[in-house]
Amino acid sequence: MSNGWAVELLEFLGQYGVAGIAIGLMIEVIPSEIVLGYGGYLVSAGKISFLSALIAGMFGGTMAQLFLYWLGIYGGRPFFDRYGKYLLIRPKHLDAAERWFHRHGTIVIFTARFIPVIRHAISIPAGIAKMPFYQFTVYTMAAMIPWTILFLFIGMELGAYWEQIGKVAGAYLKPIIIIALSGLLAYFLLKRFIVKYVSKKRK
Repeated sequence: MSNGWAVELLEFLGQYGVAGIAIGLMIEVIPSEIVLGYGGYLVSAGKISFLSALIAGMFGGTMAQLFLYWLGIYGGRPFFDRYGKYLLIRPKHLDAAERWFHRHGTIVIFTARFIPVIRHAISIPAGIAKMPFYQFTVYTMAAMIPWTILFLFIGMELGAYWEQIGKVAGAYLKPIIIIALSGLLAYFLLKRFIVKYVSKKRK
């Protein structure tokens, strides 16, 4: 990781153990895979347990997305057009997220978590569309489980070299993206088949 300030921030937050990992994910200043990689390093160093790191990752990652979801509900698109740059969300990212959400429906809240660019902004159109809170939370938390486990393990493997996770992560992200897109395609094909089957039965 090239930014010294990011390393210093993570090491500062690391003093607070699992709470620091959760906070690092909630503020979203540093990519979640890097925060979780550092969390994995703390696990390998015996400073925190794997279970507590997993819980912190799930909680922090979910809360970060709930924050954007609520801003989508109460601020709408005009809020992000004006202030999105301060949240590192550009209009083109939001445009792409809105297209995905309206084209694929609520299931994309889960699958889009594994796709770069889209995953950072997908919570916003969900909030604007007033997607049910419980449904949004369940999909988001479900996606955070494998994401958190993966990067904690990578951080544990890297150990003291956790700063290299930015270079290593790419090799893992490509198959994850393929799996997520394949899962989304399979979901819609199955859904389409069920709709046709039900309509035939009614006739």
